[in-house]
Amino acid sequence: MSKIQQLINQYCPHGVEYKKLGEVCVIQRGSSITKNEITEGNIPVIAGGRKPAYFHNVPNRTGQTIVIAGSGAYAGFVSWWEQPIFVSDAFSVKPKNVNYLNSKFCYYFLISKQEQIHKMKSGGGVPHVYPSDIDNFLIPLPPLPVQEEIVRILDTFTELEAELEAELEAEQEARKKQYEYYRNKLLTPVEIHGKWYLNDKEVEWKRLGEVCEKTEKINWNKNKGIEFKYIDLSAVDIETKKIIEIKIINSENAPSRAQQIIKTNDVIVGTTRPTLKRFFFVTLEFDNQLCSTGFCVLRAKAIRILPKYLFYIIQTNNFYLYIENNQEGAGYPSISDKKIKEYTIPLSPISEQERIVAILDKFDALVNDLTAGLPAEIAARRKQYEYYRNRLLTFPAKKISDVAINENQS
Repeated sequence: MSKIQQLINQYCPHGVEYKKLGEVCVIQRGSSITKNEITEGNIPVIAGGRKPAYFHNVPNRTGQTIVIAGSGAYAGFVSWWEQPIFVSDAFSVKPKNVNYLNSKFCYYFLISKQEQIHKMKSGGGVPHVYPSDIDNFLIPLPPLPVQEEIVRILDTFTELEAELEAELEAEQEARKKQYEYYRNKLLTPVEIHGKWYLNDKEVEWKRLGEVCEKTEKINWNKNKGIEFKYIDLSAVDIETKKIIEIKIINSENAPSRAQQIIKTNDVIVGTTRPTLKRFFFVTLEFDNQLCSTGFCVLRAKAIRILPKYLFYIIQTNNFYLYIENNQEGAGYPSISDKKIKEYTIPLSPISEQERIVAILDKFDALVNDLTAGLPAEIAARRKQYEYYRNRLLTFPAKKISDVAINENQS
């Protein structure tokens, strides 16, 4: 018999009490802070992301603290802190009595509800999660020795998972660098006697505007009552080039930037803070849907250039250097659609484009595809961890009569 089972048999053989989170925890909003108020220091400022937004010199929370991001693409993200922090566009969760509810146990409980919390996002423009969304969560309250043993087990699991993920991610990063090396090599031409060659095939230089078709914007007056999927800048995952969040909009709630019609095989390039590399290859799911005017929409002329070839071209080092050198504005840099379409690319024959795309597709699948390769292995380990965590946090509820007897005895 495991130690946890022995403790359960000893302390709560007939189930455990459940209470609303708001009854046993202080759920407190963060404090707003502007850039002008920030004094550089080493105190993480926790806002709407998965990592600190920046650093300040004064904390507003100390000790063990659970924080839930309040707004943005990662609204609802649960994090754990043991150092002083400044909670800004987020809210903290702290047990009222740590002799009744272990802080780390509470954190693991909320982590087990992470997907549910994310689904509580509300708001048309910037999504939000509020303290009231989690206030009524029912949390199991086994006796403290049981909570502490569960925390010990989950801490061990978390550490082992982190070590394994670090190893897998290091291998993934190595493969990613290898992929980037070959992508740049395959798509960087060389000059020989005044002519340019790409993989021994002669190329011609063309501006993006010459090999792309014109795109169109939506007429909302002609599309009243129709819902569209909408991609804004924050929807594109910078690492995987996948969409992490879809918004459904119509003529009534559409943001002012929801203007551009996209089609399958379009390539969209983020023009606001362009060096963040927000690129996306439009899939069938988003055919005739909308994206923000913060993207430049590139629609390949099929007889001149393969859409996927275009997608790989704009991920090369040469394109990155081009946008870096041509972006404007210090605080909020951007690059115009016109400037992007002036970028010249080496245009290979279609047959050579097909060969290059086939090679890079295989590399891309190995590095990024969540259904194959290393990311799938990482995902499998996470699911295994989640399964054991959820089992450890699942208890039969104590009968009301038992709870009443215990309260009377106390």
